[in-house]
Amino acid sequence: MYIFARIWSRLIRMGFGTVLLLCTLLILISSVVIRTLEPDTFPTIFEAIWWVMTTVVTVGYGDVSPQTSLGKLYTMIFLYIFGIGLVGVLIGKVIDSLSTFQRLKESGKLKFTGSKHYIFIGNLVKVKKAIQEVAEVQKEASFVFIGTYEHNPIPLGNVHYIEGDPSEEETLLKANILESVSVSIFADDHMADAVFSDGKTLLIASAVESISKESGKEIYTIVEIMMESHISKFRHANVDEFILSNEAVSRLVAQASLHKGSSELFRQLTSKQYGDNIYEIHTQPHWRTYRDAFLDLIEQGATLLADRNQLDINRRLDEAIPERAKLFIVCNEETYQKISKGEL
Repeated sequence: MYIFARIWSRLIRMGFGTVLLLCTLLILISSVVIRTLEPDTFPTIFEAIWWVMTTVVTVGYGDVSPQTSLGKLYTMIFLYIFGIGLVGVLIGKVIDSLSTFQRLKESGKLKFTGSKHYIFIGNLVKVKKAIQEVAEVQKEASFVFIGTYEHNPIPLGNVHYIEGDPSEEETLLKANILESVSVSIFADDHMADAVFSDGKTLLIASAVESISKESGKEIYTIVEIMMESHISKFRHANVDEFILSNEAVSRLVAQASLHKGSSELFRQLTSKQYGDNIYEIHTQPHWRTYRDAFLDLIEQGATLLADRNQLDINRRLDEAIPERAKLFIVCNEETYQKISKGEL
């Protein structure tokens, strides 16, 4: 018993690869041995392998079994004692590996290896809402959330969690930032001072820009800032888009006060779940001026809104559409799909 205990103790301490190799050798050797001892019972090597595997995993269908004394003796001494125990150790290691993988994933320790994903950093409530909005449009989208929680606070199958400091390049690389669609950074609302909050956001944005420069690959970055006067500081970090936080809310409340009911318009335009929304479209070859695009889109049920951040194009209708134009329209989902597919 002491010898067996030593053997099992050493097996348990072996790595998964070693145990897997031993199990494979056990099955192959035992298959050859049992076929040699009982060629009539096991006419092919496949039949022998089938019986060995059903034996060591304790399934035991009983459709075939050794008939000779030597075959039965080999089964009792070798397969029952060593084989079943060895496979049991392998199964235990598989379960341990899966458990370890799940534990590491939940605690945010595993690197994300996918691509075309959206990375979100910062305020958890806002991140959840943003993920919900994107998922409404792109059902198969995948997301990575970077935070400092002990466990994944967004337990959804399409959300991968990375635990760590987002201002550290190592953490951002674990999120596979170079293969992402965009990186969105929400302001830290727990900081009472807007200067400190924007400073933290700028530090993260600078880390993203550093990775972008080192790799020579553009990373589209969207940040929420607390004070509009800080935008000039963020431009140095090559941030692509700025979302004003507190000031934006104040302005929306002011607009609603001046123009009652206008808040509903903003709610629809900023949410993919309700009414008409803002969409980006490509220019058409027959559109030479903004007027051409405007009139054509009106007939199709859409309204031309802007070229990039230029909202005054409807006062410049006779100007030629530049080659690198980025047009935005307002319409419903059905109309947008038809326009984007050229069906109208």
